[in-house]
Amino acid sequence: MTDNLNDESIDGWLKNRKGWKRSGNTLTKDFQFPSFRDAIIFVNRVASLADDLDHHPDIDIRYKTVSLALTTHSTNGLTEKDVKLAESVDFATSAA
Repeated sequence: MTDNLNDESIDGWLKNRKGWKRSGNTLTKDFQFPSFRDAIIFVNRVASLADDLDHHPDIDIRYKTVSLALTTHSTNGLTEKDVKLAESVDFATSAA
């Protein structure tokens, strides 16, 4: 089982991450794209990353805006899994 990160760790991580926010036990970020097609390409990229890490975000697509929400449901909190997926998304996209 993965342990939840403490508030200090999460706050420190957020200071170094553009666009990510904390809402309770969830990390969120909105991504804007020039077209709906670009938004879908991004979602497919996130799906591959999530499968590789075996950790899957909630994804909301609203035309050219994609919102990601990361949490570890099994611990009802934020864990290294959430941070690793967020970092992977930022690294693999130009929308970081």
